Amino acid sequence: MFTGIIETTGKVLAAEQQGSNAVFWIQSNISNELKIDQSISHNGICLTVDQLQPDAHRVTAIAETLTKTNAGSWKEGDLINIERCMPMNGRLDGHIVQGHVDATAVCTEIKTLAGSWEYRFRFDKQFAALMIEKGSVCVNGISLTAFHVTGDHFTVAIIPYTYSHTNIQQVREGSLVNIEFDVIGKYIQRIASLNQLSQ
Repeated sequence: MFTGIIETTGKVLAAEQQGSNAVFWIQSNISNELKIDQSISHNGICLTVDQLQPDAHRVTAIAETLTKTNAGSWKEGDLINIERCMPMNGRLDGHIVQGHVDATAVCTEIKTLAGSWEYRFRFDKQFAALMIEKGSVCVNGISLTAFHVTGDHFTVAIIPYTYSHTNIQQVREGSLVNIEFDVIGKYIQRIASLNQLSQ
């Protein structure tokens, strides 16, 4: 489980297709602290460390992950948001993030304000019930608050610290980002849909 508070960024050193999977070597300043079989959030995707080097670690994304996330477009030199799982005695500074990406969204607009930025994203209308005004949303692993929510768009505000310490700085209009909706909202929607079926 994660919080959406990005710990550091990593650089893709290599990306290789292996059958239906993709294998990535990621260089970061915490790679030397990781362990084999550890679950790490990469752009909001929970991936397992399967090999280590002194300053890099390797993860494998299966076909399902490549279909539902932006991992299939990662290439050498790309910057990836990284977060280790939350310690049980830690503070939940963001919101509950599972690392299970629900969908991707496309950046449709970026506004540069006086000291901050606003990013607007378009998502699939099938997820409209999971996005609420002032609700939590995870974008490339970053815990953010959604506003100006419509049936297929939402906006997030980015402060300078987040901008300089995550890969949101590399997102442009047309960029594809990973989205994880609030897990509590997903359970409520599931319960509501089951109640409708039983009536």
